[in-house]
Amino acid sequence: GAQMPSSGSNGVPIRLSGVTKRFGEHTAVDSLDLEIPKGSVYGLLGPNGSGKTTTIRIMMGILLPDVGEVELFGGAPGIEKNARVGYLPEERGVYRKMKVKDLLVFLGEIRGLSRGESLNRAMAWLDRLDLTDWADKKTQDLSKGMQQKVQFIGTVLHDPEILILDEPFSGLDPINQEALEGIVREYQARGTTILFSTHLMDHAERLCERVCMISKARKVLDSV
Repeated sequence: GAQMPSSGSNGVPIRLSGVTKRFGEHTAVDSLDLEIPKGSVYGLLGPNGSGKTTTIRIMMGILLPDVGEVELFGGAPGIEKNARVGYLPEERGVYRKMKVKDLLVFLGEIRGLSRGESLNRAMAWLDRLDLTDWADKKTQDLSKGMQQKVQFIGTVLHDPEILILDEPFSGLDPINQEALEGIVREYQARGTTILFSTHLMDHAERLCERVCMISKARKVLDSV
């Protein structure tokens, strides 16, 4: 079989060293060091405005740090690595005019799945999350919570090696939060590396092996 590319750097798929990011006078991230070990569930915990989203955008290569180094799979983040990552951005948004099924097939295809495989996986996920009846509806006709579930399916459809989820629980009711926690645990059991940000202590405590607390752009605690 094909060799998987090594994740580099001794099994640390995501590493930030001394990362600082400023927007004008505002320091969003201040000298941050983070190592996310392969196969771990890592929580980035902090209040809104503490720099969590900026940190995640830097990991994804959407933003460049002003100072410091970022490694994703042992090298610079870049578009060619996106197929190995499942990224759920903070902005909740789906292509409103597309049918749910078509949207998911499209998201699978741009990450390297065949059309048939994308469709099979999409329908299995829609079934699992009680959305089968909505497969042929336009995403704009779904409730916010349903749209968020569709966006989450798009994040995991291609079975990424790393999940990077920005506030995945916000906007979901307790039943869907629980369903999402269950899915995170399944990916954890399969050895997927999972990083999620949250301002809710209880999710971090229940799910994470490691938690990094961020306050006012600085790391205040890194616990194992």
